[in-house]
Amino acid sequence: MAARKRASAKPIPPPTPETTTTQIDPPIAPPKKALIFIFCLLFSIPYFYLLYLHYKIEQDLRRSILINAALCVAGFFLTQRMIPVASRYVSKRGLFGFDINKKGTPQGDVKVPESLGIVVGIVFLVLAILFQYFNFTSDSNWLVEYNAALASICFMILLGFVDDVLDVPWRVKLVLPSIAALPLLMAYAGHTTIIIPKPLVSYVGQEVLDLGWMYKLYMGLLAVFCTNSINIHAGLNGLEVGQTVVIASAIVIHNLMQIGASSDPEYKQAHAFSIYLVQPLLATSLALLSYNWYPSSVFVGDTYTYFAGMTMAVVGILGHYSETLLIFFLPQVLNFLLSLPQLSGYVKCPRHRLPRFNPETGLLTGTHDGTLINFYLRIVGPKSEKALCIHLLFVQALGCCFCFMLRYFLAGWYK
Repeated sequence: MAARKRASAKPIPPPTPETTTTQIDPPIAPPKKALIFIFCLLFSIPYFYLLYLHYKIEQDLRRSILINAALCVAGFFLTQRMIPVASRYVSKRGLFGFDINKKGTPQGDVKVPESLGIVVGIVFLVLAILFQYFNFTSDSNWLVEYNAALASICFMILLGFVDDVLDVPWRVKLVLPSIAALPLLMAYAGHTTIIIPKPLVSYVGQEVLDLGWMYKLYMGLLAVFCTNSINIHAGLNGLEVGQTVVIASAIVIHNLMQIGASSDPEYKQAHAFSIYLVQPLLATSLALLSYNWYPSSVFVGDTYTYFAGMTMAVVGILGHYSETLLIFFLPQVLNFLLSLPQLSGYVKCPRHRLPRFNPETGLLTGTHDGTLINFYLRIVGPKSEKALCIHLLFVQALGCCFCFMLRYFLAGWYK
């Protein structure tokens, strides 16, 4: 949930000639292009190295990945152009808020447009649907699951936007991802087996265990966790989108490594399928981050956090690497464990579990609320909002690096 105080939904009177000039809000700040350029430069080095130099990836598969990437570049610029337009419309409808972490300063009185995740979600769906023309045939085995994945993501975007407009209670938010995951669970035709870790084979008695309906239950729970974990690890300018960008980048690199190291065609297609959905998520999220980075000129809303979490859950499920996905989500897992006493009602849970802002120093101080943000501030001391966000994204990147290191050291021994 973004660090904002939503404006009260009062009816807006029709403009008059005397008040028209005073009711027009100034345009939002331009995107932070330097930030996006630096990230793209850093990400492109391992991306093209793995795609062209380190592994011998089949020409057709590499071509599909690059076509998808080209569409994503177009989607990035389209998203950047659409966000200022959409921000004017949502502001006119009263969908704006005030940044709580800047309360007591001039920036805290600025109306910030909300729910701009709807733009990212729409552009993502357009890119994903257009890509079918270049990659899938009408009799493709993956087409049914691909469209089911898009249906679940689309459903989650809709429910997220409904949440932004109606502000539904937490107990309902926990159920929404379960409803959105139904198209994927119903269309899922893959295996329901898990590979038993080698140290446990002697105790279980078999190397592969079929879980049946329990595997689909696990898939649904994974969708619920990923969707809500992004939503509750939030409250700073750029944190929701930033963590998604870091995890999505790690997912793309992981998929390229698995495609290059495997000789199983079906296994390669599963990871390529994941790339086809993660690259549009990464591109559109980067466009949103250019506006949402500190100081944020737009708020992403629950529309974006639900959409991003569901997309990553879908690719983890259909790419068959849910264990790796959960390790990429280590900071979110820790944040969930810290939040559990308040989310369960055992400890009183305020509406906004944000750190305390001091307008005189411009620093945030950790409270006793159970979030990773407050826990980190209690350890390292007061930080500015921008510095704290950078620290937390660095922790996110370290968690992803730990996942790669863990897979490397456990390869051949664990599975």
